[in-house]
Amino acid sequence: MGAGVRKQGDAVTGALLMVFASACWAGMAGLIRYISLELHPFEVAFFRTFFAVVLMLPWLIRAGRRAIPPRRDWPVFGLRAAIHLVAMLSWFMALTLMPLAEAVALFFTAPFFATILAVIFLSEVVRLRRWVAVVVGFAGAMVVLRPGIEEITLGALLVLTCAVFSAGSRISVRFLTERSDANAIVAIHFILLTPLVLVPALFVWQWPSWDALLWLGALAGLGTAGHIALTRAYTIAEASHLAPFDFIQLLVAAALGYVLFAEVPDRWTWIGSALIAGSAIYIARREAVLQKRRAAATAARP
Repeated sequence: MGAGVRKQGDAVTGALLMVFASACWAGMAGLIRYISLELHPFEVAFFRTFFAVVLMLPWLIRAGRRAIPPRRDWPVFGLRAAIHLVAMLSWFMALTLMPLAEAVALFFTAPFFATILAVIFLSEVVRLRRWVAVVVGFAGAMVVLRPGIEEITLGALLVLTCAVFSAGSRISVRFLTERSDANAIVAIHFILLTPLVLVPALFVWQWPSWDALLWLGALAGLGTAGHIALTRAYTIAEASHLAPFDFIQLLVAAALGYVLFAEVPDRWTWIGSALIAGSAIYIARREAVLQKRRAAATAARP
């Protein structure tokens, strides 16, 4: 009975950590929109990565040589940084062009793109039920966008671009998590990403005010806190259990959009979001089942 109580407690703690992480991501989206009233989104993206490196410095100093990944992994790190550059710039720009709730809803199509990319690049076998979930999820995105009824905006296209490249980043990180420490993956990723983001930021550069620097620091702090909470949640609870709580982002984003920018999501956004959320949760649960089967098959081998 003690073990069962402990597992139940871990599940509750994991859910609370996931809710906190999701609130952090939504808070970041609101801050990006707010800071972009003064600074170009590319510059906001640079400071987000720069301050992330600064926040990771104490760990890097303590870790020493442990933070340096094997030489064979550097090409994957470089590829992931390049992929994430496109995703990050697309996301930061999109948040200035469309309502927060709508942007967050469309971004949740990333798991569907990840499923497709896993088939293409990892030769992963996807059965009929997961393909149906992917189709339903994309149908939800179409409900949000309503092509032919509403004009598909540049902001929406940028969010979908971000979702595609974020899916590519998720695929690339699978190779790294098998051989590198999680903190090292994050630290090296931001070290490589920061100079890449600086290049486009220089073309629109203006020195931020002290107030903007404080908000940029808060942005990096939210990102770091969200990452820590997310990592901790996945270490104590199953991914399939945590998946539904990720969609707290949508509710928080809708609340922030209403309070800060007087944005009210229409019913189509909520209907499409429900379809996207349900499909993404189903895919997460199916992936968890398949991972357990693969682990059991590996353990059974002599």
